[in-house]
Amino acid sequence: MGTGGMSLLTFLFTAILYRSLSIKEIGIWFFFQALLSFLDTFRQGFLTTAFVKFYAGATPQKGQEVIGSTWYIAALITLVLVAINIPLLFFSHFSTDESLAFFIKYYAINLLCSLPMVVAMCIAQGGLRFDTLLYIRMSQVLLLITFLVILNILHLNSLQNLMMANIAATLLTSLLTLFMGWSGIAYFFKKQKDCIKEIFDFGKYTVGTSISSSLFGVTDTFVINFMLGPSSLAIYNLGKRLMEVVEIPLRSFVATAMPSLSKAYNNGNRKEVIEIMKKYIGTITIFLFPVLVVAYIAAGLAMSIIGGGQYNNTPAGDTAINIFRIFTTFALLFPADRFMSVALDAIHRPHINFMKVMVMLVVNLSADFLGVYLLGNVYGIVIGTFFPTITAIGISYYYINKDFKKFSLINSYLSGYREIARFITVGLKQARNLR
Repeated sequence: MGTGGMSLLTFLFTAILYRSLSIKEIGIWFFFQALLSFLDTFRQGFLTTAFVKFYAGATPQKGQEVIGSTWYIAALITLVLVAINIPLLFFSHFSTDESLAFFIKYYAINLLCSLPMVVAMCIAQGGLRFDTLLYIRMSQVLLLITFLVILNILHLNSLQNLMMANIAATLLTSLLTLFMGWSGIAYFFKKQKDCIKEIFDFGKYTVGTSISSSLFGVTDTFVINFMLGPSSLAIYNLGKRLMEVVEIPLRSFVATAMPSLSKAYNNGNRKEVIEIMKKYIGTITIFLFPVLVVAYIAAGLAMSIIGGGQYNNTPAGDTAINIFRIFTTFALLFPADRFMSVALDAIHRPHINFMKVMVMLVVNLSADFLGVYLLGNVYGIVIGTFFPTITAIGISYYYINKDFKKFSLINSYLSGYREIARFITVGLKQARNLR
């Protein structure tokens, strides 16, 4: 509900946004969000998996040390990123690219305002308090939507005012986590040098897993913005936004898979690790298939709802629909990629994910440049996404099989089928008992 609810609200925000700003301004906004998300994913990726790893099942005293140490590392990463931004501010007005200048001007304040919220989400996930995670995520998006609606009513909708609304929504959400005691800032001075080192050493590798999808999004965003322009970026994001139909279940189940896989491996139950991973890969893939079929057919209607009627039967609208449909053709590969990456972290192989991401980045950049060179439009970027995904699956499969000889993707899909069949059987049995 937390992931799905936030994604639905993000759909609503995007629909209002495409009715509020020009297509160029929307492109600049998405460029900013892509880079900010990347930096924030770097911060969260450094912390979240490592936090869950050492917090899950820990004693109360150890848990407080982990929270304090996480606060210390999160604050340090944030201050380093802000320090890098300060000299860039003096050179931003020399930039000929509006998107880049806009990002340099505002990204530091956004990172500072979101710091308590980031740590609070780590604590909520580590404690399996997904209700708290729901409140935090939805509070920020609801506030932003409310501010955007007010700006539209007052006819004050502009890129600058939208940024002020974004900063206000993030700051108020962070203040909420502090007021409710969700951020764990009271344990800041419980930090321990050994715990900080433990989290840091693990996090420097696990960050590779967390930033992978964001990193590729950033490279795609850079190539489109600087080679095709902000307007093309806005069209690309309109089509890609519909892929939330895939990302909602993936993000939700990845959040629950990591604690389960880590617990099984820490308890020495290697067989259970593989069984959990197989069930997640198979079940989510089978579940996605009918969803993607429906989404493919209804792409035009969904685009009209999000982008507005002004994009109907236009080259921009048709391009956005085609982008989404191309993505859906290989989206069934995403569960295998995502859950094998999480499994590698859980079995203490984060360095493999880090190496894999570097390889994927090279493949992605090569495919992006080649695609734009050959096709001269955003279709080259979309088609190029297929190659790093296949590369990731191949690398993960190879290294998991080195440790777990009996793992296979075919068995994963069969395991998912059996899990769904068991679920349906149990459900029908319970329904008959209720009668």
